[in-house]
Amino acid sequence: MEIPMTRRRALKTLFCSSALLGHGPELFGQSRPAAGSLDLLALGDFGTGDERQKAVARGMARYAAGLGKKPDGVMFLGDNFYGAMPGGLTSKRWMEGYSQMYPAKDFPGPCWAIFGNHDYHDNRGGELVQLGYAKSLNRRTRWTCPAKFYRVDFPELTMLMLDTNWESINRRVHGDNRPCWMQEDEREAQLLWLEKELASERAPFTIVAGHHPIYSDANHGDTPELVATLGPLLEKHGVHAYFCGHDHDLQHMELEGLRTSFVLSGGGGARLYDSAEARAGSTVLDVHGFTHLSVRGGEMTIRHVDPNGKIVHAFTKGVNHDWKILA
Repeated sequence: MEIPMTRRRALKTLFCSSALLGHGPELFGQSRPAAGSLDLLALGDFGTGDERQKAVARGMARYAAGLGKKPDGVMFLGDNFYGAMPGGLTSKRWMEGYSQMYPAKDFPGPCWAIFGNHDYHDNRGGELVQLGYAKSLNRRTRWTCPAKFYRVDFPELTMLMLDTNWESINRRVHGDNRPCWMQEDEREAQLLWLEKELASERAPFTIVAGHHPIYSDANHGDTPELVATLGPLLEKHGVHAYFCGHDHDLQHMELEGLRTSFVLSGGGGARLYDSAEARAGSTVLDVHGFTHLSVRGGEMTIRHVDPNGKIVHAFTKGVNHDWKILA
């Protein structure tokens, strides 16, 4: 294992103008263009509808066009919509903040969504609206959110998608006494499900995704409930990476004694947060952007990318958890 030097990058986001967003069809069904090749994009904390979200979305489209293939899918890491959604299932924000913002012509694969705190807080029952959106269309759609927690399998990669909006977390972090979180029986069922899935047969690489960070060197810091509950499970079962958002920046952590890489991609459009000095093994990027996860030839590569398409940080990881910094 290569141990990186302690460092922290503080970068300013630069936005470029580009052509207007396309209005591609909403249906999906693209086949994988290259055997043994998997390319996914990920972002969280994006659903503002403002110019920052649009700039990141334009950058994603330009970056995707340069891959030489269409991305196989997008992971939405929560806070998919900030603020009110008048009309719920029929809100125009589905078109403006999702279908047109991330058009099918650029991102024809599934868009796997999990919930952030704002998806619960900003609209009472908002998480239920997002769960029901695909069913409400009566046709296939890229929006993929079949349950509050679910599994996605590729030959190269297993993805376990979680809801980390637990009562203790949302009460402590947000000071909110409204019942805007998972019910306790749901949380317990999710943990039992996660243990079962981690103990089952999986692809060579496994990632787990939740909105809240287990570890973070930015505004919200570590999440003690997840450190105590999820952390040991990831370590026990050799999970290769934990993806999250919640803090509004881009981060990568390799912490002493832990095999799991911690990848935070919360720069999708919400205002940036200040961050403290990073701990050893941590890179913090105070910048908007998104993340590219690629699996090829038995190696996983994770790249943080800014709205101009610049790779601002990258690392690779093998099945045996050996890793090295690329940029």
